Amino acid sequence: MKYSVSMTLQEIKLPPFDEILVLGKNSPHGKNGISQSFELLLPNGFEIIDVNENNVEAVFVNKRIMTKLPKEKLIKLLRDKVFPFISEGEMLKVDLKISITYTSNEDDL
Repeated sequence: MKYSVSMTLQEIKLPPFDEILVLGKNSPHGKNGISQSFELLLPNGFEIIDVNENNVEAVFVNKRIMTKLPKEKLIKLLRDKVFPFISEGEMLKVDLKISITYTSNEDDL
């Protein structure tokens, strides 16, 4: 008898996402449970935005993002590009990269 084993190792981080978590309505984990877990893992690291539209209950956003992008613009972006794809009870991890470019002329200096 012959055995073959294939194994992959990967480091995980807690919480298991860096930027944004979209929480669908009726998620088995619940907004309060996730919020309490995040507070234990990364105190004061995420802002909770209540959404309550279609299948989305709330959005957990890393506070670093909130210093670069206004909440209203972020929610509009998620509403247009992410919310249509979430099902009831589901959680979606959203990787968001922000690049800020500044171009100046002599009048700005």
